[in-house]
Amino acid sequence: MTDASSPGQVFAAGAAGIASAVRAGRCRAAEVLAEHGRRHADVASLNALVQPCCADAATDAAAVDERVARGEADNLPLAGVPVSIKECFAVRGLATTLGIRARMRLVDGEDADVVRRLRAAGAVVVGKANVPQAMYLHETDNPVWGRTLHPHDPERGPGGSSGGDAALVAAGVVPLGVGNDLAGSLRQPAHACGLAAIMPRTTALGNGGGFQTMPGLRGVRSRAGFLARTVDDLAAATAAIGSSTGSTVVEPLRRVAWWDETGPIPPSAAVRRGVGEAVARLESQGIGVIRVPGDLATEAAWLLLGILAADGGADVRRLFGGERPMRGVGKLLAIAGVPRRSRSLLATLLRMCGSRIEAEGLARTGHRTPGELTGLLAARDDLAAGFADLVAGCDAVVCPVSALPALRHGTAARLVLAAAPCLLANLLDLPAGAVPVTTVRPDEERGRRWSRDPVLRAAAACDRGSAGLPVGVQVIGCPGRNESTVLEAMRMIESPAATSRGTTRPCGPR
Repeated sequence: MTDASSPGQVFAAGAAGIASAVRAGRCRAAEVLAEHGRRHADVASLNALVQPCCADAATDAAAVDERVARGEADNLPLAGVPVSIKECFAVRGLATTLGIRARMRLVDGEDADVVRRLRAAGAVVVGKANVPQAMYLHETDNPVWGRTLHPHDPERGPGGSSGGDAALVAAGVVPLGVGNDLAGSLRQPAHACGLAAIMPRTTALGNGGGFQTMPGLRGVRSRAGFLARTVDDLAAATAAIGSSTGSTVVEPLRRVAWWDETGPIPPSAAVRRGVGEAVARLESQGIGVIRVPGDLATEAAWLLLGILAADGGADVRRLFGGERPMRGVGKLLAIAGVPRRSRSLLATLLRMCGSRIEAEGLARTGHRTPGELTGLLAARDDLAAGFADLVAGCDAVVCPVSALPALRHGTAARLVLAAAPCLLANLLDLPAGAVPVTTVRPDEERGRRWSRDPVLRAAAACDRGSAGLPVGVQVIGCPGRNESTVLEAMRMIESPAATSRGTTRPCGPR
């Protein structure tokens, strides 16, 4: 074996590079797995891989090497690629706790669909990654496994709810993480950690067999997807295990719409600049660009939140049994459960106290009757038609992922609307992804106007000390476009530094 094919250098080449090397016999899957183990030991303090399955991973790696030796390499598009799995997907022999103590003994008897597909493609599952309790926050912390740290700043989190996987990929522990997304749960941690992410359409990958925390939910569903360092790795994973019953025609990218609004919480300066830089990269490559208003995306966010809260939080509350949720989760569940007759009065009181954003959230969410929920779903259909008109003639939309960089620990419940830009794609079942563009500059840590609103004060506190943190942009496929369109736009935006093979991102706290 030459030095160019050493396990460390093969690992640094990402998922596509690892699979190519293992299939060609330049490196064994067992050696790649050992390199993963060394990398994880170096950053174990991140507390991201909370349920490793070392013995099973070693067995799977050996099986991949045997299949390659038998001449079956062409059937292994992800040969030897170490993959982490979000805790909500079943992995035989592990547990789907969702960060709830009462679920610790519920051992998975068989693999979820996405895990089976990964193993069949030659991937090596290394274990389960951490999630927020009940996957109810964009902050990866729970009483069972504890808090996951951001790979570059221990005072902040990697986002959520696919935060454990994002931390592992960003720290160089695995080249590919599997998560899911109901309200930004792939794209938000990708943005926070400087990664690429893809959320395919429902027809392309489905929910992957992930645990459904809200089985009574109507109109929207979580979708399985991937986190990786590069867009090429996302494309490799999607092609390896995806199947499609919808349009698969790949059309050239010609025109892109964009906006840089972020809804109730105005964007950080670096977020606004990041969108501008992404649009400029596309324009420099001959893509037509057109600015459109982002108001419709804000309305989509409120509408999706209304649909998600239509049962008053009953489905999620049932997961806990008699167990008390942790503070941030409990706060959001309490808000969801406020009776409709009390909401108007409480919203008025909040506005009088300066809490304008939380007042609007209270007024827009809460329990709905079946007829009222039907009305929300009808409003979604109207919004879909309006969006199609807004972006007519465009292939994709470029816009923010979040109003803010990575959040400080303990602030996700107050800053839940930071991820409002993500929700349009979930509401309308559009393919969407995130791709890193830049980092926060020191002169972008301040600049928000003073406000009485506690949400906006928390946003200003998030900006302070954020210099150097990653900033990504979101790419949404327009109606009729598929994952290939999104991935192609993301490739064109992706910075040369992100695609440079043989380099790794920082693996420890900054």
